[in-house]
Amino acid sequence: MKYGFTNILELIGSLGLFLFGMKVMSDALLRLAGNKMRSILATMTSNRFLGIATGFLITSVIQSSSATTLMVVSFSNASLLTLPEAISVIMGANIGTTITAWLITLLGFKVSMSSIALPLVGFGFLFTFSKKENTKNWGGFIIGFAILFIGLQFLKDAMPNIDENPQILEFLKQYTNAGFWSVLLFLLIGTILTLIIQSSSATMALTLIMTAQGWIPFELAAAMVLGENIGTTITANMAAIVANFQAKRTARAHLIFNILGVIWMLALFYPFLRMIGWTVQELGSPSPFVSAAAIPVAISLFHTVFNILNTFILVWFIKPISRLVEKMVTEIVAPDKAIEVPKYLDK
Repeated sequence: MKYGFTNILELIGSLGLFLFGMKVMSDALLRLAGNKMRSILATMTSNRFLGIATGFLITSVIQSSSATTLMVVSFSNASLLTLPEAISVIMGANIGTTITAWLITLLGFKVSMSSIALPLVGFGFLFTFSKKENTKNWGGFIIGFAILFIGLQFLKDAMPNIDENPQILEFLKQYTNAGFWSVLLFLLIGTILTLIIQSSSATMALTLIMTAQGWIPFELAAAMVLGENIGTTITANMAAIVANFQAKRTARAHLIFNILGVIWMLALFYPFLRMIGWTVQELGSPSPFVSAAAIPVAISLFHTVFNILNTFILVWFIKPISRLVEKMVTEIVAPDKAIEVPKYLDK
């Protein structure tokens, strides 16, 4: 596969477009952040379980956990969500993304946000002609949101086309017989692929293709799914690069939450897989350890049960996670302006 200097420039430009979209969206949110919007968000996330439900519902509707976490990072950047509230919404998003896995498994396709991004730019641009300041800001928010997804699409296209050419991964078959080392290797592969493709759903589809081809068994496909859970956090962390310390804390909390989940799952990996295999057989399918045709359903079930359990376990540790993140990302206090410098007036 040839990948030259032009492709690298396209990759950098795509990343720039993505970050620009994030900044436009965040700036518009800052201007929109009135008391009414604060009170609505406070009601939606007034406790950890409502926050989880909010994250789940949003992700289920828009079919992208990355979009939900990006929104949460933006809201944190605009000081509309506290860190514990943001963590609870991200937990719900992790459960919501399992709906996508079932759609891939049962329907074989996924609705792409990028297909409506360009019309959204036009729709948002119309709002900017309004004489009302709030309407203009909503237009800026819609444009930023759409540009972000256009940037993500360009980012996927600028990467080596791994998701459309799974044949290049056929060499992985020779690394499937090393016991638990194979599990760790495929966890790493799942993480790296998600970093490259910028979509855990696309990596999930790729994983299902590999199992259908008989390249990897059920346990290694499950390991890849765990890696995808870590890899998907890169989107929020990339978005937080241009954001303030509150957004950086939210993105870091997302990473810690997913890593903690992977750690406890690795400790119970084989018993948990046997439980999933037994459940699939009870539902009328053959064992995923024997039949490749049964693996997609088993993988989707594994993904769903793992994320629900992980949220149920770690929801009680939101405050300790918040304290850890606050130590990792220190608060940056804006310097006081001199008395003769205007405090509220800009250029």
